[in-house]
Amino acid sequence: MSVALVVQETRPGECRVAATPETVRKLVGLGLEVWVEEGAGARAFFPDSAYAEAGARIVPPGRWNEADLVLKVGPLQDAERDRFRSGAVVIGLLGPHRNPETAAALAAQNVTALAMELVPRITRAQKMDALSSQASIAGYKAVLLAAEALPKYFPLLMTAAGTVQPARVVVMGAGVAGLQAIATARRLGAQVEVTDVRPEVKEQVESLGGRFIDLPLEESGVGQGGYARELSAESLRRQREILSDRVAAADVVITTAMVPGRQAPRLLTAEMVGRMAPGSVVVDLAGEAGGNCELSRPDEMVEANGVRIFAPTNLPSSMPRDASQLYARNVFEVVQLLVRDGKLAPDASDEIVAAMRWTHEGRVFVGQAPMARGATA
Repeated sequence: MSVALVVQETRPGECRVAATPETVRKLVGLGLEVWVEEGAGARAFFPDSAYAEAGARIVPPGRWNEADLVLKVGPLQDAERDRFRSGAVVIGLLGPHRNPETAAALAAQNVTALAMELVPRITRAQKMDALSSQASIAGYKAVLLAAEALPKYFPLLMTAAGTVQPARVVVMGAGVAGLQAIATARRLGAQVEVTDVRPEVKEQVESLGGRFIDLPLEESGVGQGGYARELSAESLRRQREILSDRVAAADVVITTAMVPGRQAPRLLTAEMVGRMAPGSVVVDLAGEAGGNCELSRPDEMVEANGVRIFAPTNLPSSMPRDASQLYARNVFEVVQLLVRDGKLAPDASDEIVAAMRWTHEGRVFVGQAPMARGATA
């Protein structure tokens, strides 16, 4: 019987957990022996007693080298890189494109690291898509953050003292986070305009009540797996020119554009922010990848000419219970691919497992393409 260990996150501000009592019960049903570190779910409001009732063994921290499978949320911290036994498997949002030193350390220990960011966008893998489940929460919370910071109402209000016009929101990027931001802003009564380099998302935007900003595109913005891809400098320049007036009239701008494995595209320049009215708000969801806004600083609030710019890097953690429930279900679906008769038996020929490999058998991978040990994506 293989041992699966659910660890307590040590990243500052991380409140999520990689398994809930619901998924622990399912892991036990696969024949695994499940250990949960003391307090692992406390910040997500899952007490140790609930895990014990689900069939887990509550253990003190520090027993990683006894586990066959380690389940976690965020990237491995420096002190966590060397805790594994040879042949172990770790699953998590490991940041494979940003942490080459960790990859080298894991490969040296013969650890198989499966990165949730590398789940392929195929029908079989939809239940494993942690990027989407967490992005939806980030889009929702981005609007609430903006609404709290904005010095005016979101909805249209007609009062005895006169009419209050609705807030004007521009959402840049209509992926999962962007679509949830559109829906949330519309529920709060804002007028929403949306831009995206993939014209085919226009129908989705309009179905949520947003107005799609048509941009002249001389090149396709659709990348692998349906993600947006990075455009040329000239295409970005033309987009900014068209969007500048829309941004200047906006009360709130929410940016969500990300390109897997690359620096986030710079959509919002300092000049564009400078045209916004004092009191306006920018929420940049790409802060961890360098930011869509030129003035963003990760996890800081920057004020420029009265415009407040937020770049939170872990908004899902601010809703840890639901974020953990969704993420834990994603992780469980991956684990099901790895277990046979209660024992861990990863099959590298499975297209999902192969795509998720970050390290395996002493090598570093990005998707299915092997790289030299210690290389970065």
